[in-house]
Amino acid sequence: MIGRGTGGMSPRVLHDPVSGEVDLSASAAELHRLARAVAEGEGLLWTTAGPDSESLAGVEISDASGPGVRIGLDPARRVLLIGGDGDARALLAANLHDMADAEDGGHLHVDHFPDHPYLAEGSLPLVVNSPHGGMPRR
Repeated sequence: MIGRGTGGMSPRVLHDPVSGEVDLSASAAELHRLARAVAEGEGLLWTTAGPDSESLAGVEISDASGPGVRIGLDPARRVLLIGGDGDARALLAANLHDMADAEDGGHLHVDHFPDHPYLAEGSLPLVVNSPHGGMPRR
C-alpha cells in the first residue's frame, strides 16, 4: 500500500466525465511512488480529493493478464484503476519515472491508438502533469 504524499503535496486525480480524460498532478516523489507500484503490479495511492465530483479518491494498481495496461475507473469508490501485464506496466512505469524527473515541465499524454506499445484498447486517456508545471521551457 502506498500512503499519502510526504513532499508537501498529495497527488490530485481528476476525471472529466464528458471526455473520459483523467488528469494526474503529483510531486516528483509521488510520481516515483506511483511508478514503482505500477512496475510491481500492486498498490493503492490515496489522493487529495476535492469537493467536486471530478476528484478521485485514489489510484489502485493491480497485476492483470495482458496484453497491455488498462486504465479504468471504479465509479462507486471513485478510484482510478491501472492494471496489466508486467512488460506493459514496466513501460508505463518508465514513462512515469521520466515525467517525475523531467526538470523542464510539461505533461505526458497516455492515449490509446492502434498498435500502442503498452496501452490496451478501451483505456481511459490519462494526462500526467510534470511536478515542475506548465509547458517545457525549451
